[in-house]
Amino acid sequence: LVDSLGDVVITNDGATILKEMDIEHPGAKMIVEVAKTQDAEVGDGTTTAAVLAGELLTKAEDLLESGVHPTVIANGYRLAADQAIKIIDTITISASPEDTETLKKIAATAITGKGAESHKDHLSSLAVKAVTSVAERSEDGKITVDIEDIKVEKRPGGSIKDSEIVDGVIIDKERVHPAMPEVVENAKILLLSVPIELKKTETKAEIKITTPDQMQLFLDQEEAMLKEIVNKVINTGANVVFC
Repeated sequence: LVDSLGDVVITNDGATILKEMDIEHPGAKMIVEVAKTQDAEVGDGTTTAAVLAGELLTKAEDLLESGVHPTVIANGYRLAADQAIKIIDTITISASPEDTETLKKIAATAITGKGAESHKDHLSSLAVKAVTSVAERSEDGKITVDIEDIKVEKRPGGSIKDSEIVDGVIIDKERVHPAMPEVVENAKILLLSVPIELKKTETKAEIKITTPDQMQLFLDQEEAMLKEIVNKVINTGANVVFC
């Protein structure tokens, strides 16, 4: 797909294709909304949902041409939906967080068709481990998973096999100096909402320096102010600082 800005998207995912298409027809927009809802609620089966919705619209058109009132068609579809839900409930298989093999099969099925079939075993294992690690069981036994508790961080280079789960927090920061350690164990972390630097004045000001001694005094004062800030950080006992 090539959008109006010339950006190219290569995919065989139904939801992605429909999202990228510039659609004006009300019926087609309805299909797009079906795919979006399916993707948001389930995360898979978007193409199937779009095809089924399209067939339902096609059959509805045939009924309209036969003189059936739209209200009757809509009521018929509602009855069919209720019956479909009853049938699905009879063939549904429950899976607990401990049943990792079944969950891996579900994840592998969802991955199929996304262009990563060759690594679906590895990715499905990662997905199941990530979801089960944040799953919470309520007092009534219901299990809920907040997807916001899982962060997917992408890095260029490497292969899909290099993907891994980090049981913790990933902070996208770099060392400000190469002499700083790359690994710190049992770290005491200090989080700052402001940079470690001298604060600029809110109003524009000028300092007139006429002698080298005045310049040196000015530089010494700046250094002393920075040292005061750094000493406060050191006194906290932190050995890792994010700002």
